[in-house]
Amino acid sequence: MNDQYYVSWGTLALINAGLAQGKNRSGLNWFLLSLLLGPIATFIIVVWDKK
Repeated sequence: MNDQYYVSWGTLALINAGLAQGKNRSGLNWFLLSLLLGPIATFIIVVWDKK
């Protein structure tokens, strides 16, 4: 795989961490989870209600 793939995946994880913090959830936990799940984590964050 090329480096752009990893950079994009990392950027998505950072965006997800910001989304999670906006919903009063742990940014670090969601960052790490996003590294594993990627777009699936984004979907989960978006559909979950605020804490």
